[in-house]
Amino acid sequence: LGQPVWVDDPHFNLGYHVRHSALPAPGDEDQLRRMAARVMSQRLDRTKPLWEVWLVEGLSESRWALITKVHHCMVDGVSSTDLVSALLADERTAPKPAGDAWAPAPPPTGTQLVAASVTGRSLDPRGQLAALLAATRTPAETVRQVVGLLKGAATMALTLRPSGGPSLAGRVGPNRRWAWARASLSDVKAIRAALGGTVNDVVLTAVAGGLRELLQGRGESVDERTVRTMVPVSVRPRGEKGVYDNQVSAMFAELPVGVADPVERLAAVRAQMDGLKESRQAVAAQALTSMSGFAPPMLLSLGTRLIARAPQFGFETAATNVPGPQRPVFTLGRRMLETFPYAPPVGAVPIVTAIFSYDGALSFGVAGDWDLVPDVDVLAGGIERSIAELADAAERRAKKPLAKPAPAPQPRASAK
Repeated sequence: LGQPVWVDDPHFNLGYHVRHSALPAPGDEDQLRRMAARVMSQRLDRTKPLWEVWLVEGLSESRWALITKVHHCMVDGVSSTDLVSALLADERTAPKPAGDAWAPAPPPTGTQLVAASVTGRSLDPRGQLAALLAATRTPAETVRQVVGLLKGAATMALTLRPSGGPSLAGRVGPNRRWAWARASLSDVKAIRAALGGTVNDVVLTAVAGGLRELLQGRGESVDERTVRTMVPVSVRPRGEKGVYDNQVSAMFAELPVGVADPVERLAAVRAQMDGLKESRQAVAAQALTSMSGFAPPMLLSLGTRLIARAPQFGFETAATNVPGPQRPVFTLGRRMLETFPYAPPVGAVPIVTAIFSYDGALSFGVAGDWDLVPDVDVLAGGIERSIAELADAAERRAKKPLAKPAPAPQPRASAK
């Protein structure tokens, strides 16, 4: 009935978590993707710290790769980037950290866990009550926040309905496929400058274009079709780094896959995302999760699993965008050339797209269930083509000459 707690692993063995493997040389990117998909398909051992790092040798052109795998209960997208940065340095010849001796703290006894549950927030919601009392001291601000919360909850409730049309959902199995797509961050910024919107609007438009090609490739009609997509939103305070936890909320967007013209698709995405931000959906979701202290964690876990496993109830896919370092980084004296994100399919959502930026590049990682999404590469290719179409449209608009101003009216001469 109590909240889960973290404890030191008394049998921690670094060699178990850092693993060494290789591809048949010269390994290509398809082989690397298949290997990474197999690594991600393997369930993490719950009796050990929930992370792994795989060093993969044998890639062509004398390259090698690191596959990092961390459970989402430990970190969200932003904090996972901070965690991986512990393996990276800003300079090629960074000094090695001092190897301080480490000894695990003793695990809590059963009696201590029971005592913590009884006195903890799960059965003693004094923290929330204190917040309520504090809210009475600033009534005007409290009313404004409550109105925003109710508005967000109302729009969020509209997503909890069965979605119509051909389905992208299905029971997710144990095995995975993974594909990736590349784009230039400068191209995306040029698209934003010429056509409007934000970087996130542009990447969501590209994902919508990829989903459009995926559905068409399956022989499904996309006329007036939208795909309900969960868009995670970080609620981490600005400037917070090195805190490894999960501070993420969500908005739910209807990606307009039925819009053929990429510029019109971007305009539709932009208008919708502006409306979602105004609706305060993410704020409502964060407020609901912060109320978890009023219910036993076991019941919350059962409820979230039920919603996640309900096909077509809520959203059909997910797209998450996390910014990365915009400078070269190094590990073991080697410059990291590229990095591709992976976010796992879950429940009844067999396709998840993750977006990550690094050193002027934008990468898309598309993870799918092995059986339900055999055409995951179609989605990845559609994302690249959608970015290219938007870049061409932006270039045409940038080169379009400005309309000449109308000549000033000339005074008429009067005749006598």
